Amino acid sequence: MKLAYRLVYFSGGFLIGIALLFFILSGKKTSCAYGPESRTLKNIKLKPRAFSEETLNVLRENKMDTAVVTTLLDEGDVLFSESSTKLDSCKIYVIEGMISEKNLKIKIENCENKATVIEAQVIKE
Repeated sequence: MKLAYRLVYFSGGFLIGIALLFFILSGKKTSCAYGPESRTLKNIKLKPRAFSEETLNVLRENKMDTAVVTTLLDEGDVLFSESSTKLDSCKIYVIEGMISEKNLKIKIENCENKATVIEAQVIKE
């Protein structure tokens, strides 16, 4: 068989496979969280969140509400060097990002059933 025919058959099968894949996965909530940062943030986003009084006070002082934490979980970066990931029960993660032109850094205690924001600070630049 000529190379041109092979390419036509291959590309035809490839396009049919891609179309079937899009058809099968079209209505489902599929995501590709392969990296450690993506998996960590997704795990925290799926759990109910609680806030310490200290965190709520810091957010109030900087005229922010608790919705900024959700935005930070979508757009922020996990600082694994400052996090405590070797703990057995609840791991502690430090997440940092820019929210409304302010650099926000939060510390989250990630347990099996709940994620608690235990500390927040706005870093002045």
